[in-house]
Amino acid sequence: MNSGIDLRANFIESLQDFGIPPGAAKALWMPLPMFLMIIVATVGVLVSVWLERKISAAAQQRIGPEYAGPLGVLQPVADGIKLVFKEDVVPAKSDPLLFTLGPVLVVIPVFLSYLIIPFGQNLIITDLGMGIFVWIALSSIAPIGLLMAGYASNNKYSLIGGLRAAAQSISYEIPLALSVLAIVMMSNSLSTIDIVEQQAGYGILGWNIWRQPVGFLIFWIAALAECERLPFDLPEAEEEIVAGYQTEYSGMKFALFFLGSYVNLVLSAILFAILYLGGWEFPIPLGQMANWFGVSPNNPWLQVLTASLGIIMTLLKAYFLVFIAILLRWTVPRVRIDQLLDLGWKFLLPVSLANLLITAGLKLAFPAAFGG
Repeated sequence: MNSGIDLRANFIESLQDFGIPPGAAKALWMPLPMFLMIIVATVGVLVSVWLERKISAAAQQRIGPEYAGPLGVLQPVADGIKLVFKEDVVPAKSDPLLFTLGPVLVVIPVFLSYLIIPFGQNLIITDLGMGIFVWIALSSIAPIGLLMAGYASNNKYSLIGGLRAAAQSISYEIPLALSVLAIVMMSNSLSTIDIVEQQAGYGILGWNIWRQPVGFLIFWIAALAECERLPFDLPEAEEEIVAGYQTEYSGMKFALFFLGSYVNLVLSAILFAILYLGGWEFPIPLGQMANWFGVSPNNPWLQVLTASLGIIMTLLKAYFLVFIAILLRWTVPRVRIDQLLDLGWKFLLPVSLANLLITAGLKLAFPAAFGG
C-alpha cells in the first residue's frame, strides 16, 4: 500500500526526471504537504460553516444564507474576508505577546493533526507508525493556548473562559484517549492506515462500531467537549461570560479561534469515521460487488474507481457526523460547568477505563474476533 512516504518518493523522482537536482527536488516537496493540508482543512471549514448556517436555519424555520452565491455557499468566504479586514484591537492592559500567541497555539496543533489523516486508501500525507499517539499529544497543546488567551486578555470573563476551557479539556482528554486505546489494542497498531485496514473484509459488519459500542459513545461525547460544541460550550457561553476567552479578540485573531473550532470539528468527525466507521471502506466491499458483476479485482479502472469512491465515502461519513453535531447544537440545552466536570471525571473516566479492561480481556479470550 502506498503511503505519504511513497508519494514523496514518486514526486521527487518525477522532478528528477525533468533534470532538477535531488536537493532542489526535496526542497520543492517540503512545503507541498503543508499547503495541501491547509487548503483541505480550510475548504472543510467553509463547508462546515455553510452547513451550520443552513441546518440551523432549517431547525428554526428560516431560510439562512441565500444571496452570496448559489444557496449562499459563498457566505463563509464573505465572512472570512470580512474578518481579515476587521481592525485588530489589543487591549491596553493585556499581555501583547501571550495575547497574540494564544490563537496560534490553538490552531497550529489542529492543522498538524491532519498529517496523519487518511482521506482515502492511498491519500495520506505521512503514514506514521505512531499516528494516533501524535494526534493525542497534539490535542493536549490547544488548552494551553486557550488558557493563555484568557489570562492575557486581562478580562474576568476571558479568564473564567480560559480556566473553563483548560478544566474541560483535561477532564475529557483522558476518556477520549482511553476509548482510542481500546481501538489501538484491537488493531495492534497506532497507524491510522492499519486501523482502517483492520476493519476491511466484512463490509459494515467489520466496523469497530459494533465491537466498541461503549467506546464510540465515549469518543463522540468527549470529542464534542474537546471541540466545545453544545451542550459543552461552557468556555464561551454567551449568556454567562459574554464569549469567554474570545471576548477581547477581534479581526484575524478572532478568525483563528473560529477557524480552529471548525477545523477541530471536522478533524474529530474524520477520526471518528476512521476509528469506528471503517474509514474509506464501503458497507458492502467493492471487491465483492465486482465479483457479482464478473469484474476482475485487478482491473485498473476498478482500482481507480475504488480509490475515488473511498475518498467520497470518508467525507460522507465525516460530514454525517458534522451534521449530527450541528443538529445537537440546536436541540440540546447547555449543561452547567459542574455537571460537565462530573460527567467527565465521575462517569466517562471510569466507564472508559472499564471498557479498556474489558476489551483487553475479550482480546485474550477471543483473539480472532478482537484482533489477537
